[in-house]
Amino acid sequence: MVAVVPSAPAVGAGPGAPSARTKVRRHPERATYDRAAVEAILDEALICHLGIAEGGTPYAIPTMYARLGDVIYIHGSPASRMLGTAKGAPEVCLTVTLLDGLVMARSAFNHSMNYRSVMVLGRAEEVTDRAEKMIAFRALLNHVCRGRWEDIRQPSVKELKATLVLKLRLDEVSAKLRIGGPKDPEEDLALAAWAGEIPLRTVPQPPVSAADRPVPAYATSYRRPGWGS
Repeated sequence: MVAVVPSAPAVGAGPGAPSARTKVRRHPERATYDRAAVEAILDEALICHLGIAEGGTPYAIPTMYARLGDVIYIHGSPASRMLGTAKGAPEVCLTVTLLDGLVMARSAFNHSMNYRSVMVLGRAEEVTDRAEKMIAFRALLNHVCRGRWEDIRQPSVKELKATLVLKLRLDEVSAKLRIGGPKDPEEDLALAAWAGEIPLRTVPQPPVSAADRPVPAYATSYRRPGWGS
């Protein structure tokens, strides 16, 4: 078993001004390139979609991820067609979305959703260093559930070799979000239809134990970053 996990490697400066490709053009007022805003969305969400192209055919596949500094880690089986293609691709596109509410307008045309999203463009690199793989494992486990890594058996050397880990730097990234109620035109305000927002949120249910052991606090009081204390 590998037990020692070194500190994370140094990474780049992170998000800043948008590139020509990540600049939001459709509803640019919803865009943000603020580092803290980008990181908050990435840290709260659990699933990303990794977009790749193989032989001219595009794919977008949901998978687990974790952010550590200015790097996104993704892991899976070496037999994974998606990850195998991604590590050899000139570029990939990774997207994350949080759905916050349904916006109900007075007309069909103006219905919308409140959301927070991030798009990352770049080259996915394979992580071959064993120490960095351990860093990625810890980041992935603690991203899913803070404190979980310290409570479980860590990966063995064999398990590390049986896992493919990719990393994607946050060098080219943008965020887009919508908040607030419907934006009905003035001529629709007198219509009888109800208008407003139906807020949505993820609510964890009580843990279901797989063994006769005390349930840890991180399970009974599970929360995501951004949900508050």
